[in-house]
Amino acid sequence: MTKGQGLKNRGHSREDVEERRRAAEEHCSVSLAAISSYSIDPEAARSHIENMIGCAQVPLGYVGPLTVQGEFATGGFLIPMATTEGALLASVNRGCSLANAGSGVTVRVIGDSMTRAPVFRVDGVAHGMEVIDWVGDNINAVREAAESTTSRGRLLGVEAFPNGRNLFLRFSYHTADAMGMNMCTIATEAAARVIEEGTGAKLISVSGNMCTDKKPAAINMISGRGKTVIADCRIPAAAVEERMHASVDAVVETCYRKNLVGSAMAGSLGQNAHVANMLAALYIATGQDPAQVVEGSMTSTLCENVGGDLYISVRIPSLEVGSVGGGTKLPTQAEALDMIGCRGEGKALKLAEVFAAAVLAGELSTLGAQAAGHLAKAHSQLGR
Repeated sequence: MTKGQGLKNRGHSREDVEERRRAAEEHCSVSLAAISSYSIDPEAARSHIENMIGCAQVPLGYVGPLTVQGEFATGGFLIPMATTEGALLASVNRGCSLANAGSGVTVRVIGDSMTRAPVFRVDGVAHGMEVIDWVGDNINAVREAAESTTSRGRLLGVEAFPNGRNLFLRFSYHTADAMGMNMCTIATEAAARVIEEGTGAKLISVSGNMCTDKKPAAINMISGRGKTVIADCRIPAAAVEERMHASVDAVVETCYRKNLVGSAMAGSLGQNAHVANMLAALYIATGQDPAQVVEGSMTSTLCENVGGDLYISVRIPSLEVGSVGGGTKLPTQAEALDMIGCRGEGKALKLAEVFAAAVLAGELSTLGAQAAGHLAKAHSQLGR
């Protein structure tokens, strides 16, 4: 294996990247001309990728303006989305228009905590309960150890889940404007060492899968992880019929039979039309972790006929986003965040509200298209 093909050359200069790319071209007998064309300074990507050979480009567009009535996001927003799925932005854009026909989307963040849940091995049930009691009695020492590793993170609490010789402790943190997963991992490991020393419990893994990160899990759907956000909108019947070509009752029935009955029969964690679509495009555009779309997809979308108007709401229990750190520092993602005024300190809650509003717009449009029988037609015209 040559230096360019492996990880032995860990440099991030443009020359290092070109050396690896040429080695890859030679090894695979292909030309990587498009991959080699990019504007990102490789040094800026040092903390984001290893073995860099170039960049993958994803088409980026925008939807809106969408009127958002939040505590942190107020006004009309052009919202950037990056995807390769034709018809997605056209659909969300129609949803924005429909939402604006009412009074826009009202949004509130009702929860804000990131979790990490290590698993310990204990001697048995009695020892496990002793450890739980010790953590409660010594929570200040546990908190001090965790918070000593970060200038941003603040330990909110520790929830215990014993099971035989296994003890899971679910740590919850406030992570300011960072998504905070790495922050929580480092802080929790420091706290876990204090627990080991004080109790004799053995830390097996700093992540015991009750966090739960990047996997569908009922605990996140119920208790939340990251930002828990709710949004709603009321659209006049005339706008529904004119722009959706469907009645309010038809949209409500579609939502009920599809999102609620269909999801229940499938045993789905989440009851929605296609929330993952919007979140993936938003995450890629703005430098969030796309793998965490899986938690965000556990959204509940509801529709009702209220006084003849269409009422629609979404509850996103696990919206794991940040306005600082991670991919938000990359230049194109930073520019996308600037489009919605959500880059930097003090902007994470605003970002969560804008994302939730865009999710609602996407759900609204797709439910309308399905109620009217237009979904296949839209994909045929725009998605091929």
